Amino acid sequence: MSQTTNKTERLTTSAVMLALATALAMVCAIIPFLNLPFGGGYTIASMLPIVIVSYMFGMKWGFFTAGVYSLIQIVLDLYLAKGSTIMALFTPSSDDFMGYGAAVAILVIDYFVAYTLLGFGGIFRKVIKNKTLALTLGVVVALSLRYLAHILSGYIFYGAWAEWFFTQENFYSIGGWILDTFSGKWLSLIYSVFYNGLYMVPEIVITAVAAAGVSAIPNIKKRDE
Repeated sequence: MSQTTNKTERLTTSAVMLALATALAMVCAIIPFLNLPFGGGYTIASMLPIVIVSYMFGMKWGFFTAGVYSLIQIVLDLYLAKGSTIMALFTPSSDDFMGYGAAVAILVIDYFVAYTLLGFGGIFRKVIKNKTLALTLGVVVALSLRYLAHILSGYIFYGAWAEWFFTQENFYSIGGWILDTFSGKWLSLIYSVFYNGLYMVPEIVITAVAAAGVSAIPNIKKRDE
């Protein structure tokens, strides 16, 4: 395959995958029960197309594609999500307003960094010959890193919600023990791990299963970087 043909295939495939990931995210964004009240939600393997790009064309291109996807996520939040999280962060009259500096930091960590980390999806493309295993483990690593980015953001900026969160009826059995055992920064960290885990852990499992399934598609294979 010539270099020009390879570039064309890479651009075309990436555009299709970005469109597919965006479409899945858009559908999930308008389904109320898939979205959590303070940000985050279930996107039903919408990040898998981005991971596939990284597996097929390498991590360098994967990071670029994931970075583009992070910008698309910002646009989706602004124009599709009811009660946009980003708009609330930059609106002084909003309960979520913590200052413009914090708003920018949250935007960077929860969107640009978190989604760009999906570029790690191709981390095993050269070291594991089995395509199913390489793609599935790539999903676990990439999405786990995204989970860590959200944990960091939640720990730094949203720890004040911890006590309220763990006193809710749904967490009565474990919430009391957590509040009696932890306080301060540890409580903020556990809250962030718990809250973000509500949607990221199922997302990791669902996407990993989906990756194992689609790995049987012949066109999903490594290309030259």
